[in-house]
Amino acid sequence: MPERGADQLPGGFSARRFLREYWQRKPLLLRGALPGLEALLPADELAGLALEPEVESRIVLEKGRKPWELRRGPFTEDDFAHLPKSRWTLLVQAVDQWLPAAADVRARFGFLPGWRFDDIMVSYATDGGGVGPHFDYYDVFLIQASGRRRWRIGQHCDADTPLRSDAELRILQRFDTQEEHVLEPGDMLYVPPGVAHWGIAEGECMTWSVGFRAPSHAEIVQEIAAQVAELIPEHRRFGDAGRSYPADGRIPAQAIAEVRRALDALRGADDALLADWLGRYMSARKYPELEIAPRRAPAGGMRAIVSAGRGVERHPASRFAWVEGDPASLYVDGECLPCPAALAALLCSDNVLDAAALRPWLRAKASRLVLDTLLVRGALQRG
Repeated sequence: MPERGADQLPGGFSARRFLREYWQRKPLLLRGALPGLEALLPADELAGLALEPEVESRIVLEKGRKPWELRRGPFTEDDFAHLPKSRWTLLVQAVDQWLPAAADVRARFGFLPGWRFDDIMVSYATDGGGVGPHFDYYDVFLIQASGRRRWRIGQHCDADTPLRSDAELRILQRFDTQEEHVLEPGDMLYVPPGVAHWGIAEGECMTWSVGFRAPSHAEIVQEIAAQVAELIPEHRRFGDAGRSYPADGRIPAQAIAEVRRALDALRGADDALLADWLGRYMSARKYPELEIAPRRAPAGGMRAIVSAGRGVERHPASRFAWVEGDPASLYVDGECLPCPAALAALLCSDNVLDAAALRPWLRAKASRLVLDTLLVRGALQRG
């Protein structure tokens, strides 16, 4: 089953053209792509989320105790009462985990694989507020929910791009404006990784940022090396039998070659190991330390839910991905379950499944076990 919105971006832009011409290449502005976001989360409710200890939130003041001062939540009502009238921004991460209505916004990005999704961040800014000229290592869609924000698009950046040393945030020393757009409610701007951007509020405004995760090559090598290391028996060690070494303590080329041979184990990592790592990594929850509290499941499990004509929905914090096989490997919240491929595709394609979609999968013990397991873990919840 294709994901909702798989053929088009919000606003009707061709997904095929976007992926061919813009994705991870260049910015794209779409006017009127996603109107109505302000009603989903008013500014006072966003501030209320920032008071909660389990919610990741930040406040950025352009002119605080130092340039672009960063304050981390949770905040109090008194914290907000003592902020200046302008030039500050409140940012709340992973709003999709706390706001059920955000699921519909996330579904509009079904033209991209669900396992690449990171989170939806929502920011409120006073006049002149922003987080400064910067760049990200991930893809982001910036959607104007209310008010107006002026976005400047700058140069391409990388790890060698100079940053200001007097700021807590990664603020660019130099910003070369290439294009400039004022976004109004419903407008959306896509910014690829490495492209400098700078948003400045013109009056009070709110912006939704839909981000997509991408592991760095350093993370990939580090974590796969750790996984491969678990497979190497303890007796496999550095060896130099029959060799003589210089008396002056120099490490010779032969010893270095022996170390290189130890690294051959990484080259021997097969596709199954790599797929398993990628499935676990990309399905890991953003905040694994926060326990998912499952709604009370009926005694009869999924059968009882379907018999009552009800369906299920994925927990907002849960992440799903799958890899082909016989059976397929279904990855949910960093763990793997053997699963029929068609069921894995169904579970990864839609946030909500009704009784009609679930009923055929209750006939076989293997698929019923998968559904009941996810229900008990809280990754699936009664709708």
